[in-house]
Amino acid sequence: MHISYFFEHAREYDILHNHFDFLPLTYTPFVKTPMVTTIHGFSSQQIVPVYQRFNHNNHYVSISNSDRHASLHYAATVYNGLDVSSFKYVEAPAGDYLLFLGRIHPHKGTADAIRIAQRSGRRIIIAGIVQDAAYFREQVEPLLDNEQVKYIGPVGPAERNTLLGNALALLHPIHFDEPFGLSVAEAMLCGTPVIAYKRGSMPELIEHGRTGFLVATEDEAVEAVSMLGGLQRMDCREHAAAKFSKEKMVADYISVYERMLG
Repeated sequence: MHISYFFEHAREYDILHNHFDFLPLTYTPFVKTPMVTTIHGFSSQQIVPVYQRFNHNNHYVSISNSDRHASLHYAATVYNGLDVSSFKYVEAPAGDYLLFLGRIHPHKGTADAIRIAQRSGRRIIIAGIVQDAAYFREQVEPLLDNEQVKYIGPVGPAERNTLLGNALALLHPIHFDEPFGLSVAEAMLCGTPVIAYKRGSMPELIEHGRTGFLVATEDEAVEAVSMLGGLQRMDCREHAAAKFSKEKMVADYISVYERMLG
């Protein structure tokens, strides 16, 4: 119903902007108003043929260069934008812990993060929803001791910002090619560096050796923990504010719109 209403009123607008995945593409032959489609990752390779079919009459935007599909035509890459003022910068974190913030799922590498912290001799706080109960029960829960390794469940914005700002680093050992990674940008806005596996969009978000470290293995991640003292937290804040602010996102989208109508 939402999509049909969108297209019923298409003639009233200069541009349509679709964030609703692939289904609205099938309506575009029936309207004259041009449409931008932001592709927020591919939920399945089975939907790619739909994007391919409508290559000629759509303006595709990717949320990272790494998430582009070779067979599609793109108007631009526009990174997700955050309200910078919502994230408090912390120059001297009060905590002595590492942080994992995200879905408890094999793709996110929760167990990897715990092992990295344990081998580094650091405490770690785990925050996020349990998305894979079997993974949590078999690989995460046995490692919890409420001292060095503590799971606190999902957190709201205020608690999230406190956790991020007071962490020594965010651990992000992903096992999939993540299209973006909001928690990575959020951590850096708080001044907190990120240690992540070098996959997906991570090289676009993290400036290696300046705002965190891109690593390939747990061994490299453990070594990176020992090098955190050489980073400047203000570099993290400035980097994220310049690349991932809502103002930057809006400006980049306006540029796409202007080229479309030009």
